[in-house]
Amino acid sequence: MGFRYHGWQVQPNVKTVQKMVERTLSFVFEHKEFKVLGASRTDMMVSAHMSAFELFVDEPLDAYYLKKRLNKSLPNDIRVLEVEEVSEKFNIIKDSKEKEYLYLFSYGEKIHPFCAPFMQGYLENLDIELMQRGAKLFEGIHNFQRYAYKPSERTNFIREINLCEIVENTVYTANFFPEKSFVFRVKGSGFMRYQVRLMMGVLYQLGKGEVTIEFIKDTIENPNANTLKELAPASGLQLVQITFL
Repeated sequence: MGFRYHGWQVQPNVKTVQKMVERTLSFVFEHKEFKVLGASRTDMMVSAHMSAFELFVDEPLDAYYLKKRLNKSLPNDIRVLEVEEVSEKFNIIKDSKEKEYLYLFSYGEKIHPFCAPFMQGYLENLDIELMQRGAKLFEGIHNFQRYAYKPSERTNFIREINLCEIVENTVYTANFFPEKSFVFRVKGSGFMRYQVRLMMGVLYQLGKGEVTIEFIKDTIENPNANTLKELAPASGLQLVQITFL
């Protein structure tokens, strides 16, 4: 059985949310004879708009009842969207088709403190048009070794990016947001640890003139050089959507 949740977890990451879910399931079931497997992980300070978990149990469950009990018992910033039975062959990690991340940012002014959990406010003036051109270079199948943080010997650096763009933010609004803000949106089958933040980091360097378009091309065409160092802060990043095969 699998279930998907909607939540805003600014301090806890998805792994911490999983622990909250496990504790709540122990309360609902009044036992610990189950296992929970998450579809993804996020860094500390990264928000999760939507993620998914797979629940392994020995006995059949009523999906409607389970959803109702979970939503009654979970913290207010976590909500179960859907509970559905899946086959024994379903694997929540291997059957993940695409993940979408957003990175919300503004530039040129200090942002309101209320923005801090959701948005990165860069003080420098940025060349957004140049950053938009740079983002498109990531689309396609590439070796992202230079965007891998402390990879293991088994890490697969070949990743496919289906969409990578920077657009004006119309997704989230608030009266304390800057008059104009932007979204770095990236979709792909899977991402390595810190990969999206390293991508945003090099685009930030591009926008303020520290690197060139040719440099970003080189990071993809010559993947065996040193790992990139500019890591975008975690608070602007959120996992938005996971789709399955």
